[in-house]
Amino acid sequence: MVDCWWGLVESEKPQGFRWSGYKHLFSLVKEAGLKLQVVMSFHECGGNVGDDVNISLPRWILEIGKNNPDIFFTDKEGRRNSECLSWGVDKERIFFGRTGLELYFDYMRSFRQEFNSFFEDDTIVEIEVGLGPCGELRYPSYPERHGWKYPGIGEFQCYDKYFQKNLRNAAEIRGHSEWGVAPDGTGEYNSKPQDTDFFRDGGDWDSYYGRFFLRWYAQQLIDHGDRVLSLANLAFEGTQISAKISGIHWWYKTASHAAELTAGFNNSCHRDGYAAIAHMFKKHNTAFNFTCVELRTMEQAKEFPEAMADPEGLVWQVLNSAWDEGILVASENALPCYDRDGYNKILENSKPRKDPDGHHLAAFTYLRLSPTLMEENNFKEFTRFVKRLHGEAVGDLQV
Repeated sequence: MVDCWWGLVESEKPQGFRWSGYKHLFSLVKEAGLKLQVVMSFHECGGNVGDDVNISLPRWILEIGKNNPDIFFTDKEGRRNSECLSWGVDKERIFFGRTGLELYFDYMRSFRQEFNSFFEDDTIVEIEVGLGPCGELRYPSYPERHGWKYPGIGEFQCYDKYFQKNLRNAAEIRGHSEWGVAPDGTGEYNSKPQDTDFFRDGGDWDSYYGRFFLRWYAQQLIDHGDRVLSLANLAFEGTQISAKISGIHWWYKTASHAAELTAGFNNSCHRDGYAAIAHMFKKHNTAFNFTCVELRTMEQAKEFPEAMADPEGLVWQVLNSAWDEGILVASENALPCYDRDGYNKILENSKPRKDPDGHHLAAFTYLRLSPTLMEENNFKEFTRFVKRLHGEAVGDLQV
């Protein structure tokens, strides 16, 4: 798995694509007899869990952002997040005559042309399309750069002028122009649901207005994915496409599922927020890549009892929403994993026992290759895990 960073390839000027470094890397991978899953990374690297390098968006994009900061996701305090472009600019022709969608398409089309031989000989077997921060289809609702700490509920990210205009229009169409504003009483990044008027049990999230706003907010996420995946299939016709959904497992045991709501997943105690996303993925024949399959609810309860987290419940819900649509489901670990308990949880989720339909993961991506993984005992455990993932009977390690 390799990230193809927009901020490296098109850094200096619009459509000034520089692919030479990736050509060299891909040649090495091909010589080693390996396959490539390439990620179209339209987000910045740095400032998130596991990031040890900084790669910004293209410099000329950041220059446009100085004069028009509304191209970035914005919170209610007016703080901008330059991790990726706001979905509000998808159809805005403000990038030297191009729209946000055209930026993504031109990049993908250039990649497909430059690396044609790697597609033809099946070295590149899959393209994962970045759809938001960390390459995930979600809002950047819990940014550490703005002071967020686990298990804060996060904040809505719909305060740039393009989103605000869209919300006002949606409210007028609905016949309630007074609903054309984001909700009050939502707390701050590190609030708990019960401390807010909006997310507490019986709060405004379940009012007529609350349901309207959350439906609109989540629909922007689905519409963005729909548009970009449509263009990805055009650029990469005949190649498997995938996209990533993040596992927001904290506050899952509460009625509102606040952290999921701020991230754009309209999932609560009486609404499935993932079925519509899976349905959209099916429309574009896109594999559903989900994170956090290694996390165990009991461990989370011990470490952060106040977080009301349930990663196992979330994984079960999301994987089954995707399987119900009949699409390929893949996964990856959310945090570094070197222990057998974590590996066993991945194996358990990879092929659920007693599933009458025989559902199983189509692929698993391990994050990530590091010196720690290569330590003798860690690598032995990893080797054992890979063999078991492929169905081999493996005895206990002799350490």
